[in-house]
Amino acid sequence: MRTPDAARAVFGERVELAERFATLLHEHGVRRGLIGPRELDRLWERHLLNSAVLTELLPPECRVIDVGSGAGLPGIPLAIARPDLHLILLEPMARRVTWLQEVIAELDLTAEVVRGRAEEGPVRERLADQDAVTARAVAPMERLAKWCLPLLRPGGRLLAMKGATAQEELERDAAAIRKAGGGHAEVVSCGDGVLDVPTTVVVVERAAARSASGRRRDGGRRTRKDRGR
Repeated sequence: MRTPDAARAVFGERVELAERFATLLHEHGVRRGLIGPRELDRLWERHLLNSAVLTELLPPECRVIDVGSGAGLPGIPLAIARPDLHLILLEPMARRVTWLQEVIAELDLTAEVVRGRAEEGPVRERLADQDAVTARAVAPMERLAKWCLPLLRPGGRLLAMKGATAQEELERDAAAIRKAGGGHAEVVSCGDGVLDVPTTVVVVERAAARSASGRRRDGGRRTRKDRGR
């Protein structure tokens, strides 16, 4: 399996770890129900590189939860590309948790695996106050916002990897996202100039919570613009 030139640009000196992850997916992914057989010929462009370019949206030492990590996408490529990240891979299925633990041990990555779902109370209590939450092929934005925004600190961001209809989905679910605690939301692309097809990401910032008096709990006051929402 040939390593594309873009892999070296994205993973830098850790490209060998990315190659080993690609090999693991190629050898075990289909048999263990992690990916479909049609994905084997496009592991790099559709999965590893597509995931790793999310690092453009993550500041240094960022605390990140990858919700519904599954085969480890985007979580494992993020851990490879950015060892400074404080990364948690959240996955409900036992066999996939086992896979993630095996990969982390095999590649000697700094990441933690937690079994559970983002919408579960104990998970929210344990993992709250994160800087970022990533999600890939998990659910529509309406449900993602409801599940993931409570895991974030005020100002933290949900990074949802989406396809060509991302803007339509964002507009369709805008009211539900605001109701779930979302603030500013936009569609951005990652990997421009590096990938043939850049990664499309819906970015939703968690708004500051408000008390009954209308004041933000972070100490701010409602502005005229706030009152009009």
